[in-house]
Amino acid sequence: MALESLFLRLDRIAGGRQAGVAISEAGRTHPKTVRAFTWILWLLVAELVLGVGAVVVALILAVDGERVPFAVWMRTLIVLAMTATLFYFAWRARRGWRWAYQRLRLFAQIFPVITLVMAAIPGLYPVWMVTEQIVFSLIMIGIADFLTSDHMRSVFAKDPQADSTSAG
Repeated sequence: MALESLFLRLDRIAGGRQAGVAISEAGRTHPKTVRAFTWILWLLVAELVLGVGAVVVALILAVDGERVPFAVWMRTLIVLAMTATLFYFAWRARRGWRWAYQRLRLFAQIFPVITLVMAAIPGLYPVWMVTEQIVFSLIMIGIADFLTSDHMRSVFAKDPQADSTSAG
């Protein structure tokens, strides 16, 4: 329970005034909600594997004596940090916290755009990194698709009657 207390404090920082707002237990345990979060988890695992793979490729290239641009190193570290953050948001959203769902949905919609714009800048990244960014974006679009489904939007819709409830 002490660990959950720590997470609730972190939620307060990440969620602001909305940190205590949770969806209903029925919405949280609905089969469509559970299925969506199961898919989201697996897609995030794929993102993690992709991110670790990019680090491994960059390391192999550097060890082989090839110059790995600073932008590649930054991109690989940022992707891993982003993925960790998205795992946290997904975990908290799966537990019913509305703020976490909102953050996850926002980032799942924004990150692909940013990533594709960055990939389109000529010469910024090597071809293998551009390919990684395109795959990353496609996976994020998949996550966003689950999060913006009619079911998920209705389950996580703002309830004007409830200021805060407890999520399990």
